[in-house]
Amino acid sequence: MSDKANDIANLLAPTVQALGVELLGIEYLPAPGGATVRLYIDVQEAERATRHVNIEDCEAVSREVSAQLDVEDPITGNYTLEVSSPGVDRPLFQLAHYARFVGESAKVVLKLPQDRRRRLQGTISRIEGENIVFTVDDAEMTVAFDNIDKGRLVPDWAALGLAPEKPGGGRKAGAKKPADAKRAPAGKTKKKPNQPAARKPRAE
Repeated sequence: MSDKANDIANLLAPTVQALGVELLGIEYLPAPGGATVRLYIDVQEAERATRHVNIEDCEAVSREVSAQLDVEDPITGNYTLEVSSPGVDRPLFQLAHYARFVGESAKVVLKLPQDRRRRLQGTISRIEGENIVFTVDDAEMTVAFDNIDKGRLVPDWAALGLAPEKPGGGRKAGAKKPADAKRAPAGKTKKKPNQPAARKPRAE
């Protein structure tokens, strides 16, 4: 995460924790018309085997976080707040997240080029100290966690029943489109300080 995203995450994490869910990380995306602040939440570790984040969790976090941001005001200018479940292509914010998904495929963007590449996709093979070892094109590549700008899991669409039956063909009957399974956001747009306009949460 960026320094700004880290600062906002540190500010909001206790609030999210108090609501019974975990703040995985934050994306802070500045833009000329206003920034996007996207929170990714998950159920706490003890509950992961029995339930998933739902729209009610996202709405509750959105309400409490919106109020806290209005009071603390850590973001200059307009912004849009989004609260989302991690989805099947879940983002990886911490070294512990990579350790949890050893054996699965991920794609990452590097801060500084390594082996003349800024992007890579491969299997998370193992964790060595503060480094992550990926298997990329049948060769191992060791990447320092501090050199990763952003990372996400690459879903196995076939295993999820979302892969096309053949190249250029349609999906299997009854399968959801990837966007349907991806996230359940809740959001609001802050037009100017202390005058927020709520945006109705919707499930994608």
